[in-house]
Amino acid sequence: MDKDVTLKPIVLDNVTNSKEGFGSVEKVVLLTFLSAVILMAILGNLLVMVAVCRDRQLRKIKTNYFIVSLAFVDLLVSVLVMPFGAIELVQDIWIYGEMFCLVRTSLDVLLTTASIFHLCCISLDRYYAICCQPLVYRNKMTPLRIALMLGGCWIIPMFISFLPIMQGWNNIGIIDLIEKRKFNQNSNSTYCIFMVNKPYAITCSVVAFYIPFLLMVLAYYRIYVTAKEHAHQIQMLQRAGAPSEGRPQPADQHSTHRMRTETKAAKTLCIIMGCFCLCWAPFFVTNIVDPFIDYTVPGQVWTAFLWLGYINSGLNPFLYAFLNKSFRRAFLIILCCDDERYRRPSILGQTVPCSTTTINGSTHVLRDAVECGGQWESHCHPPATSSLVAAHPSDP
Repeated sequence: MDKDVTLKPIVLDNVTNSKEGFGSVEKVVLLTFLSAVILMAILGNLLVMVAVCRDRQLRKIKTNYFIVSLAFVDLLVSVLVMPFGAIELVQDIWIYGEMFCLVRTSLDVLLTTASIFHLCCISLDRYYAICCQPLVYRNKMTPLRIALMLGGCWIIPMFISFLPIMQGWNNIGIIDLIEKRKFNQNSNSTYCIFMVNKPYAITCSVVAFYIPFLLMVLAYYRIYVTAKEHAHQIQMLQRAGAPSEGRPQPADQHSTHRMRTETKAAKTLCIIMGCFCLCWAPFFVTNIVDPFIDYTVPGQVWTAFLWLGYINSGLNPFLYAFLNKSFRRAFLIILCCDDERYRRPSILGQTVPCSTTTINGSTHVLRDAVECGGQWESHCHPPATSSLVAAHPSDP
């Protein structure tokens, strides 16, 4: 996974050519860019966590437990992993010792894998919510099962990070090559090198990326097929005719609303997953290929691919802000110091009725003359069971 902590494993004696080319101006530009990435990741993921903690409605949604845990993983990446990589990249030296190099590398592998597992769990949660019957979803996504899934997201990566790295299993057969790249005699510099042999490269990449990626693709394919089936069913209902006054029947309204919101929410999650794959796929493909071509991938390529993956840690909060209405409102409330303009308008005293629809066991408020969607107070009392609409309500 994490090819080398800041991925300075330069091809043998090419370390000098690839790293000592940084002049003062280049270092300032590079440090500014890396600092912006780190700051974006820290603030963005903190914002997601605070938004869910402060917003009662967001706390009711099961999927958001995975989102908060994912934000915490990305926050740890931006605090425990990225700063040390940035320092080594800019200063062209690792000054924190060999033991901390192993710890940081293990954390990098652990947190990256945990991030992928969280996205996989989110896709499975949405699969059960959309493609299964409401009773099936309630039986599958119980609080205990959610807790076990979250625990697995953190515990399973330990077996491909701290355990093999601290035991040196990834070094078997390539120790001499690692020692050559660890020191640069020309500049008298030491680097934090993390190289992997063929068995570890295949095992780590398959467990950490390819299996979860396959599960996510299958889940979203089934979501897409289900959405298409819903659209076809709604078209059949509409062809059957509407009442004489031209207004759709309540059942048609509910079905149309369900299909529209499910499709939009699925697109939101697909965009989030797609950005993750675009950011991390180059790294994991190269991670498997490099041991089979005698570790000839240039160090600059490894560095670029690694930081492309790190950028994803700061990307998800912005995807939520732009694509998710509930998160966008919560972000605005926090950033604008609880400005009343961005709070959900209370429906107390409103005489406009709210119609509801039940999706996967959760009653959702439809918008009529006023926007009642998401206002689960006063006259509208849905249960707190999760659904796709609740988890990712997009703008109409």
